[in-house]
Amino acid sequence: MTAAARSPAMTILPADLTLNEAPAALEGLRAAFAAEGGDVWRIDAAPVAHLDTSALAVLLECARMAAAGGRRLEITGVPPRLAELAKLYGVEELLGLEPALPAS
Repeated sequence: MTAAARSPAMTILPADLTLNEAPAALEGLRAAFAAEGGDVWRIDAAPVAHLDTSALAVLLECARMAAAGGRRLEITGVPPRLAELAKLYGVEELLGLEPALPAS
């Protein structure tokens, strides 16, 4: 899978989104953003299993790209750790993050 895979209606984040993977992930996300149309850019964060604060930087850049392109960013499937980091750094509202529900 590439750094940011795409399904027909959603961009999918990679499983690893740490400092080492952030540049490649961002490159893939830029390409996905350019290739997709519509008013909403949907990103699925559910696959993210390994992350650090670089994940927030990547998602903040996605929010900036969406705003500059006149689109709304919608991030789904947010892992609890990512939501916790966003809350800790005070950016959860900027990203509209809500944690994914735990599996039953």
